[in-house]
Amino acid sequence: MTGQKTGNGDGRLAGSIVVITGASSGIGAEMARQFVSRNAYVIVTARNLAKLQELARELGEQCEYAVLDVTSMEEIEQCVGSIIGQHGRIDVWINNAGHGMFEAFTDASLERIDDMMNVNYMGTVRCTKAVLPHMLKSGRGQIVNIASLAGKIGSAKGSGYSASKHAVLGFTNSLRQEVAEAGVIVTAINPGPIDTPFFNHADPTGHYVNNIKWMMLKPEKVAAKIVQAVIRGKKEVDMPLLPALGAKLVQLFPRLMDGWAGKLVNKK
Repeated sequence: MTGQKTGNGDGRLAGSIVVITGASSGIGAEMARQFVSRNAYVIVTARNLAKLQELARELGEQCEYAVLDVTSMEEIEQCVGSIIGQHGRIDVWINNAGHGMFEAFTDASLERIDDMMNVNYMGTVRCTKAVLPHMLKSGRGQIVNIASLAGKIGSAKGSGYSASKHAVLGFTNSLRQEVAEAGVIVTAINPGPIDTPFFNHADPTGHYVNNIKWMMLKPEKVAAKIVQAVIRGKKEVDMPLLPALGAKLVQLFPRLMDGWAGKLVNKK
């Protein structure tokens, strides 16, 4: 880690200690920028040291970095312990690390499916397991889990990724009930497709992106919604509006996916 906390500024986030996993690019990096712009002190984590260093240089004295692999409980515990030791607390922990691969289940290897579950779901579980006791002890804090609308609507060629995000949502909703009276807020963020490097791996052919480019979210907009969710202590955010409404409709009437709704969603 590097950097020193300054913690002066105005607004509800000023001086808050915010930790973001998977922050080397995409919405993770954009969240870091927006939290720092509101005078929060941000610790960005990811596996890519060079990108973390570049982001920390950009953000200056209100940011530090820590190399972190969310598949390693040992690394997570060391990271959390170091942050608590240096700053005394963690106000907001954002479980953003994740990746996906869109392919038919018959073509998907068990290794790829297992890896998505290990990073997207178990990474969230491991980090929460490490940070939650500190928040419970202090009687305050917020855990933000970046799930997905894919965790509410399953679609063709998304079985592995969708399953991992369904798991994140189930975990988030259950944990929220457990800590409801303890002063800790648990938030689920469910975005639709976002225009980030995520799709370089998830959709290397570009077929899916070409089909849904009209509805892809900009990272800046998603990050702004997440920052507002932290400020307001919101429990869940779905975006964008049209797919979010569609997800609610499909949850009420699941058989819609057998007809026109399935045709709209299955663009991979």
